Amino acid sequence: MIQTALAIRTASIDTDSDIRLEERIEAACARVAPLWPLKHFVAVNPFLGFTGQSFAATAATFERVVRTRILMPRAFYRKALDQGRIDDAALAQALQLHSEAGLDLDGLKRALGSDAPPGAPPAVVATVAEVLDRLATGDRYVSLVSFMIDEISAFCASYFDEGQANWQNPARRLKPYTAWRTLAIYDRNPEVMGIAGFRKTVAALPRNPVQAIAVIVERLGIPARAVEDYLVRALFDLNWSAYARYVGWSAQLEGRRDDTLVELLAIRLAWGFALFEARTDAAFRAAWAEAMDEAAKLPVDHRLDERPELAVDVILQEAYEIVFRRNLVGQLAANASAQRAARPAVRPAVQAAFCIDVRSEIFRRALETACPEAETIGFAGFFGFPIEYVPIGHFRGGAQCPVLLKPAFIICETVKDADAVEEAEVLGLRLLRRRVAKAFKSFKVSAVSSFSYVETAGLGFAAKIATDSAGVTRPVPSPVIDGLDPDIAARVSPRIAPGQLEGRPTGFAGTQAVDMAEAVLKAMSLTGPFARLVLLAGHGSSTTNNPHASGLDCGACGGHTGEANARVAAAILNDAGVREGLRKRGIDIPADCWFVGALHDTTTDDVKLFDEQDVPAGLAADLARLKTALAQAAHLARLERRALLGIKDAVSVDDAIKARSRDWSQVRPEWGLAGNAAFIAAPRSVTRGLDLSGRAFLHSYMHEQDRDCRVLELIMTAPMVVASWINLQYYGSTVNNSAFGSGNKVLHNIVGQLGVLEGNAGDLRVGLPWQSVHDGKRFIHEPVRLNVFIAAPEAAMDDVLRRHPGVCDLVVNGWVMLHSLGDSQETIRRCVEPGVWTEVQGVLPPLGRPLLGDPNP
Repeated sequence: MIQTALAIRTASIDTDSDIRLEERIEAACARVAPLWPLKHFVAVNPFLGFTGQSFAATAATFERVVRTRILMPRAFYRKALDQGRIDDAALAQALQLHSEAGLDLDGLKRALGSDAPPGAPPAVVATVAEVLDRLATGDRYVSLVSFMIDEISAFCASYFDEGQANWQNPARRLKPYTAWRTLAIYDRNPEVMGIAGFRKTVAALPRNPVQAIAVIVERLGIPARAVEDYLVRALFDLNWSAYARYVGWSAQLEGRRDDTLVELLAIRLAWGFALFEARTDAAFRAAWAEAMDEAAKLPVDHRLDERPELAVDVILQEAYEIVFRRNLVGQLAANASAQRAARPAVRPAVQAAFCIDVRSEIFRRALETACPEAETIGFAGFFGFPIEYVPIGHFRGGAQCPVLLKPAFIICETVKDADAVEEAEVLGLRLLRRRVAKAFKSFKVSAVSSFSYVETAGLGFAAKIATDSAGVTRPVPSPVIDGLDPDIAARVSPRIAPGQLEGRPTGFAGTQAVDMAEAVLKAMSLTGPFARLVLLAGHGSSTTNNPHASGLDCGACGGHTGEANARVAAAILNDAGVREGLRKRGIDIPADCWFVGALHDTTTDDVKLFDEQDVPAGLAADLARLKTALAQAAHLARLERRALLGIKDAVSVDDAIKARSRDWSQVRPEWGLAGNAAFIAAPRSVTRGLDLSGRAFLHSYMHEQDRDCRVLELIMTAPMVVASWINLQYYGSTVNNSAFGSGNKVLHNIVGQLGVLEGNAGDLRVGLPWQSVHDGKRFIHEPVRLNVFIAAPEAAMDDVLRRHPGVCDLVVNGWVMLHSLGDSQETIRRCVEPGVWTEVQGVLPPLGRPLLGDPNP
C-alpha cells in the first residue's frame, strides 16, 4: 500500500546531507566503466572505476557489493597446477604477496583440491531486488526483478535509440528521469504484474533526480556508511549504466557536463522503491530490516583473512601470473645478445610501420621472414593524427583517434585532379545512394508494406541467399569503396590543404602539418636513415553479420579502420613543403624516399596499398618487391593463424581464411586480440627473432633519441593505458562473461543500433562475446594482467608515474606489471612503486613447451 502521508519530505533534507549525498552519487557513478556503441565499439577496462585500489581489494569489493567474481573457477587453477603452469615456487611467492591471508603452502594446496562454494555470497549491502530474490528462493520471475530489468531496458532502448526504431519514444526530448517518470505514471504494466500502487509511488517522487534519490535512500533506511555501496550495487544491476556513462564521457571530452548516469540511477532506485512500497508483508519487512542491520557492519575490502575462500583464489591467480611472467622474462633475457646490436646505420631496403596491435606482431615477423632486409616499426594505428575523417557526401565524420582524445583536425575526402563538376557528381551519387537506401529500408519495415513486400519479393532473394551461404558473394557490401566507379575510387584521397566544411576549418594550416609530422616521426623513433619506401599500414577487419565488427578494427582509430590515418600521414610526409620544414628542424627525408599508406586486413592478412599511382616511377621496382614480400608475409601469417582457427592442413589456408571473412554464419572470423598479455616499448632489436605468438603489443621506442622523455611520457599515458584497457576487457570477458561479457553471439539482437541483447529482451550486454575468448572446448584467451616492458631508465619512468596519478595507480595497485629493460636487457626489474624496483628472475620453460603460445597445450 502507498502511504502518501509519509512519502516525500524533501524540505527535511538539510544542505549538508545533500552535499554528502551528491558526493556519494558522484563517487558511485565514477565506478562505472563506459560502453561505446556498436558503430565504434572499443575495448574498455571493466574495472576502470576501481583502479585506485588494489586488484585483490577490487576482487573483494565485487564479491561483497556487486555479488560477482573477477577470478577464474578453482578448477582452472587446479588444471594449471597439473600442467605445470603453476608450481610450488610461484605459490610460495604469491603467499608472500598476501601474507595477511594467513595461509601456508600446505593449506593452500589443500584448498586447491576442493572447489569454492558455488555462487556468489550474499551482498553485504543488499538491494530491495536482492531481498525479494532471497524470499523467492532465487526465482527472479517470481520476485519481479527480471520484469524490472526488462522494463528499464525497454525504456532505455527506446530513449537512447539511434535510428533503429520506426516509432520514437515520445518523451525522448526530455531528460531521462523526467522522460521515464512522464511515461511511468501512465504505465499499468507493473501493476498488472503485481506491483501495487506503482504509478502513485512514481508520481509522489520528486521531479529532480537527485532529490528523488535522497528521498528513496532516506525512506529505505540505508545506513550512512553503506549509501555509496548501495548506489554502486544499483548501478551495476543495470548494464545500461555503462552506456549512460559513455554519454557522460563523450560530453566531458567536449567540455560539457552530462548527468545521464545520475538520471538512470534515479530510475533504477525508483523502481526498487516501488517494489519496496508494494510489499508490506511481515516477511519482507523483517528481511529488509535484517539486511539493513548487516549493511551497518561493512567489512574492509583489503582484509582477505575475512574471506578465506576469496584469499585462496586471489593467491592462485597471482601464482598463475608469476609463472607466466617468469617465462616471458626468461624469453626476453635469452634474447639479450640480439638486443645489444646497435641499430644499423645502413639504409634499410624498406621500412614498414604497423599498429602496436597484437595481430600486427604476427604479420611483422612474417614480413621480416619474407624480406629479412626490411625494418618493421610499431606505433599506435592512428599514426599520431587525431582526426575527424569526413567521406565524400558526408558533413560529419568519425573520430579517427583513441577514445581518450578529441579529434584536433577535420580531414575531408576529395577526388584528386577533379573539377567542381566531377566532384559534385560524386557527391550527388553518394547522397542519392543514401536516400534510396533509406527509402527502401523504410518501405521494407513499414507496417503497410512489410507483408506484401515479403510475399512478392521474397523468392527473388533465393539466389542471393544461396550464393551468400556458399561464400560466392558477400551478404553486405565490400567495406573498401562505397560503390564508386573504379576510376574515381582510385582518385579519392584525403585533402590536407586548409578548407571549410559548414563553417568548420578543415585540413592543416600554417605550421600545423610540419609540427604534426615532426612529433609523429620522433614518437615513432623514425628520424633516419629513411628507406626508399616507407609503408604506413593501418588495420581493419572484414567480417559479415557481426554486430561487434568495429571491435575488430583499430582501437587507436576509435573503433574504425585505419586507412584514413595512414593516408593522411603519408600525404603530409610526402608534401614538399612539410619536408622542407622538417629539414630545418633536423629531420632530413631524402628526395627518393616515399611514404605509402596501406590497410592490413587482420581477418585475411591481405595488405591493400593506397595511392600507388602517386609513387614516383623511379621506385617502381621497389614497390613491386614490397608487394611481393607483403603477399609472401600474408601467406606465412595465415599459416601461423591456421591452428587456432581450426583449419585443417589439407585445406588451402589462403582460401579458407578469406572465406571466413565472407561467411555470414561464421562466429569466429578471427580471434581479434585474444591472448594479449604483454606490452613492449623498445627498439625492434629487443624482440626481433622472438616468436611472441601474437600476444604482445610492440611499440618502437629508442630512449637515446628521447632526451626530454616526452615520448616516454606519451607511451606510458596513452598506448600503455589503452593496452591495459584491452587486456582487462579480455580478462573480464574470460573470468566472468555473464557479468563482463556479452554472452552467446548466436543469440544477439541489436538494440537501438548501439548495443546487443542476448535474446529478445533483458539487459544490454557489455564486453566481448563468449566466442571471442573460447572456442567451444577451451579458452583461447589466457586471463593474465598486462606485463609492460620499457627500455628506459627507471628514474625517467618514476618521474612519469609521480606526475600522472592515474597511471601510477595502474602500476602500484597491480593492474599492469611495469618492468624496466636494463642496458643489456639481461637484468629485468619490476616496479613496485615509484623509486622501488625489484629484480625478476626469468626461467625458460622446458624444451618443447610454448613460451607465449597456446594457453591450453
